[in-house]
Amino acid sequence: MTRRRPPARRRVRRPSRRQQQKDAQLIALAVVAAAVIGLVVTVVNWLLANSWVLLVALTLGVLAGIGRLAHRRQQTRWEAVRAQGLRYGLSQLDALHHAKFEEAVRDLMRRDGCRDAERVGGGGDLGADVKATDPLGRRWVIQCKHRRNGVRGSAVGTPDLQVLNGTARPVHSADVAVIVTNGRVTRPAVDFAKQQRLHVVDRETLAVWASGSRPLWELLRAVPPPRRPTSLS
Repeated sequence: MTRRRPPARRRVRRPSRRQQQKDAQLIALAVVAAAVIGLVVTVVNWLLANSWVLLVALTLGVLAGIGRLAHRRQQTRWEAVRAQGLRYGLSQLDALHHAKFEEAVRDLMRRDGCRDAERVGGGGDLGADVKATDPLGRRWVIQCKHRRNGVRGSAVGTPDLQVLNGTARPVHSADVAVIVTNGRVTRPAVDFAKQQRLHVVDRETLAVWASGSRPLWELLRAVPPPRRPTSLS
């Protein structure tokens, strides 16, 4: 008689180490999720049992929101008052650092109604220190040349105007390109500005603009006509 061979035993595959790690991560996530859900349920039940806490928190949130809104409105009012009364004397402007001089020019443009006026001067500014849109939609690009010694400092020359002329319109899309200085401007630079439809705010014009209340476009000749009214009008 022939003996039957016993059936072959199937090998049980053990899960790989990577699979074990994944299973452990899933279990850990499930435990954490259960703990978070339990905590949320506990908190919600406690708040429902102590509804006065919600009422107090809501009241405090509303009061905080009202306070922030009132503070912003007050700040806006003070900024408007400050802008309306903003004045600079030449001695004040002479004493400024060049960066503060650019900020002063920006603030004067804001005083004139250019609410989006911003200082952009710095490394790589491509000839633009201040940009602004006036209430009639014209885009202003201003290059500032501050001289610590005022009229005794170095004069603004044609090369400075050439930089402005090369970037104001093609790079910054200016309608009005201006150079502002508290110092002197050479005669050739003034002639070049006229030829290229650039505007020069020299020391005398700056004194009138900074110490008065007239907008800059009322002090300059041959300013481009207004564009269509914008949201800044």
